Amino acid sequence: MDKILEAVVMSSYPNNVKQGLVRRVIEAAKQPMDSEQCWSMLELSTKLYLTGDTKYKREIGKEVLEVYGHYHPEEFEEFFNVRFLLSLLQEGYGPLGKRSHYVLDYIQLGLQFVLESPSANSIFSLLRIEVLRKVCERPSPKQCAKISKLLTQHPQCIPTGKHQLLFCQQLIRCIGQFQCVSEGEEEIMEFLEQVNKVSGLLQRIWRTQTSAILPSLKELFTIISSTEQEAPSNALASVVQFVPLELMDGVIRNLTNDDSITDVQMMMAIGRMIDWVSWPLGKNIDKWIIALLKGLAAVKKFSILIEVTLSKIEKVFSKLLYPIVREGALSVLQYMLLSFQHSHEAFHLLLPHIPRLVASLKKEDSNSATSCLEQLAELIHCMFFRFSGFPDLYEPVLEAVKALPIPNEDRIKHLLGQNAWTSQKNELACFYPRLASKSETGKIGLINLGNTCYMNSIIQSLFMASDFRHSVLNLTEGNSQPLMTKLQWLFAFLEHSQRPAISPESFLSASWPPWFTPGAQQDCSEYLKYLLDRLHEEEKTGKRIYQKLKESSLMSQAVEHHYLNKTLIEKMFGGKMMTKIRCLKCLNVSSREEAFTDLSLAFPPSDRNVCRSTSVLPVEEIGPQFIEPPENAGRLMGSPWVQRKGPVANDPHAAPSVSVESLGFHEPGEAANPVRGDDVGVDAAKDPLPTFGEQACAPKDSKSVPDLINYFLSPERLTAENKYHCEKCASLQDAEKVAELTEGPHYLILTLLRFSFDPRTMKRKKILDNVSIPVVLKLPILDGAVPGNGFMTVVYDLCSVVVHSGVSSESGHYYCYSREPASDKQLDFEIQWYLFNDTRVSFSSFESVSNVTSFFPKDTAYVLFYRQRPGRQSCLLHEALAEAGRLHGEPSLHKDLMEAISKDNILFLQEQEKEARNRAAYISALPKSPLWWRDLDRDKDDDSSSGGCSPAAGGGGSGSFHGLVF
Repeated sequence: MDKILEAVVMSSYPNNVKQGLVRRVIEAAKQPMDSEQCWSMLELSTKLYLTGDTKYKREIGKEVLEVYGHYHPEEFEEFFNVRFLLSLLQEGYGPLGKRSHYVLDYIQLGLQFVLESPSANSIFSLLRIEVLRKVCERPSPKQCAKISKLLTQHPQCIPTGKHQLLFCQQLIRCIGQFQCVSEGEEEIMEFLEQVNKVSGLLQRIWRTQTSAILPSLKELFTIISSTEQEAPSNALASVVQFVPLELMDGVIRNLTNDDSITDVQMMMAIGRMIDWVSWPLGKNIDKWIIALLKGLAAVKKFSILIEVTLSKIEKVFSKLLYPIVREGALSVLQYMLLSFQHSHEAFHLLLPHIPRLVASLKKEDSNSATSCLEQLAELIHCMFFRFSGFPDLYEPVLEAVKALPIPNEDRIKHLLGQNAWTSQKNELACFYPRLASKSETGKIGLINLGNTCYMNSIIQSLFMASDFRHSVLNLTEGNSQPLMTKLQWLFAFLEHSQRPAISPESFLSASWPPWFTPGAQQDCSEYLKYLLDRLHEEEKTGKRIYQKLKESSLMSQAVEHHYLNKTLIEKMFGGKMMTKIRCLKCLNVSSREEAFTDLSLAFPPSDRNVCRSTSVLPVEEIGPQFIEPPENAGRLMGSPWVQRKGPVANDPHAAPSVSVESLGFHEPGEAANPVRGDDVGVDAAKDPLPTFGEQACAPKDSKSVPDLINYFLSPERLTAENKYHCEKCASLQDAEKVAELTEGPHYLILTLLRFSFDPRTMKRKKILDNVSIPVVLKLPILDGAVPGNGFMTVVYDLCSVVVHSGVSSESGHYYCYSREPASDKQLDFEIQWYLFNDTRVSFSSFESVSNVTSFFPKDTAYVLFYRQRPGRQSCLLHEALAEAGRLHGEPSLHKDLMEAISKDNILFLQEQEKEARNRAAYISALPKSPLWWRDLDRDKDDDSSSGGCSPAAGGGGSGSFHGLVF
């Protein structure tokens, strides 16, 4: 019968004819027959199954084997013996030898017919040893899947005891070497199925033998932390998904506290785990990655977290393109960004990619994409909140997400608060700035020491006030002014250090107001007032700063008499103001002059209209304007008693107002029609970013700095409970109070009073009104030398703008815009502006200063610095400063300070060399990420109207699927 069957199978008859003849042979096999005939048929069917060159031959071999196993069990058991199986497993079958791919399928097929036989236990024992030997030989994914299928169907063949632990470890080793050899989608799906079968076997073993889990995970960690072999397969992610989550805390705790694991090994392991976000269908992978990141943060392994985050975050971000891995990738991305709060570096790596990804997700138009967009927008706004002060970088991103929901401030604070690596920011100070070079601007940043941006922005503004900086740097050694000396050292390092950013820790400890809460955000205006007052009081009791100039006879007797008795703070920032109160009954006027270092400008109440004097023109309409003193300083005659804050009915003494102006410049022939301050920028209704929180006041009407100064200088009615006690009338009377500027400071500091207490809500709120800022300001100063109390016009040029980003004085962030001092005959628009944001210094423009609130409504100008142009009132000081500059040029530092800077620059170079070596070791140890950018580039090609003709172009097809997995 075996000869007949073999002849039929090998014949050239059509398959339907063959099938009829084979059917008859199989039916005959169900009848009793002698043992020799059974053996012959079993040998033939085995040959067909193991060596058949077509699927048809193997199917016939399978059918015959099943019939004989069912109807001739004794002969089948005798044939299917231990020795025969051992030969198959170790030596293979027939001329193909061990190359037969169907030995394991054959054994699985035959096992079902000998389960109850006396030889079953011997066969199980043999297979327990042989499957262990097989996995030690690192079989292919297909063969591993067959072993897993065999053991899943017949668990009696799974190795036991110590062999079981070894089997699990070796199986994990096998998975670590799995590779998909084809890029076709069908082949990739088959590969995924094979991997799932193998990892599913591990899950089955772990369910029955939980003691095998930890040794298996230890082997897994050994593989992914190895620095001596090629990167293991991402298929290992399929193993982790089956580890019970209740073991997570213990496993992570043991790993992160194991002193035998080096930092390089740990970084290698977490880097490779992060690559697992590319693995489709894996469950809980993101939870394990995040748990390990948290574990490393708990033991303060910040260097590992920083390097891994910066090297992997872009790849994780790119996986948001793919719905199949999007959820896990988004979870990992959220934790990486929300935990990386010591620096903007990680978030800024993603900025160029965000608009393109958002466009791709919108185009996808699925529930998954919509959910991802909303969560991504929330994440982006958290980063905006945490790292404000980068309007130039954020505008494209803001435009991309402007239509998406915006979280409120409480939600943002909650997300940032629960994810930070550490609450002690100074623990991370040594890690930032990392390997970095000085800004291309040539300017140096200041390290944030924990919510110290309020100080950093003020220091940079004072440093950019060149006349003040030169005076501080010219101080002699041993000037009996400890705080001023520390400021001198800080300025000197900002001028001459090679570092990209320096730490102002020493100056902070010396200048810190005692009532400030350590580590909390403070009011920069309050800090500035305290600092200037301290410096002023210190000099009053010590040496005078201009003693050196007196001895060198650089100053005339008149100049010496006028200025020598003043402190440096008075010379640079001191002005004078006359406060007058007029009784409205007897018209008697009492007056008192007082000094000031800044003007605090309140916002007019919403129900009061402030007459605008001259408006601010948009920056692009400013014509060429040379920074030089006006030939004829204008004088304004008249009284300040104008009806602004409280109108006086039928006041016969009311006169034309004296108002502040901003200079508008026009091209020849252009009409000088004023443009209202609220015409500048973007209309409030079109703001791309709504207000944060309930405490914020929505912008209603844009105002200008001249508006606020005019409101400050206009009369105030004293009436009702606020009546004035007139000495002449000897009783309380209605009165008017007015302030007049009698001496303009060299540097005019204006503080916009944006923070107020709302008695209705019992909360502090911030006024978010957009205030247009003139680059040139005309200020009326009372000139006592002119009969009739006339006013002279003093012109000021904008120097610095400190911006507050946020909606309350207790939170948010400060950064500042500053510009270089103008040289003779230099055009306004030729002067370079800079943006100082803690450690980052970048080039900017006045246009950015003017439009920042239009794009970012919670970023508002708060403190302004203006420098007085040379004129009649200020000529003495200007001449003295100019003469000192001509004789001495740049300030020469005293010996100790020069040596300290030189030593620190050498130390910095050494630190850079050491950091470069260490980082090179870290980077070389990191697993290589295979071309993550192709994901986004492919999406870009897909959006292109011209299309791509290369095989890599386009987002669909098998190529993109392969790129996803590998």
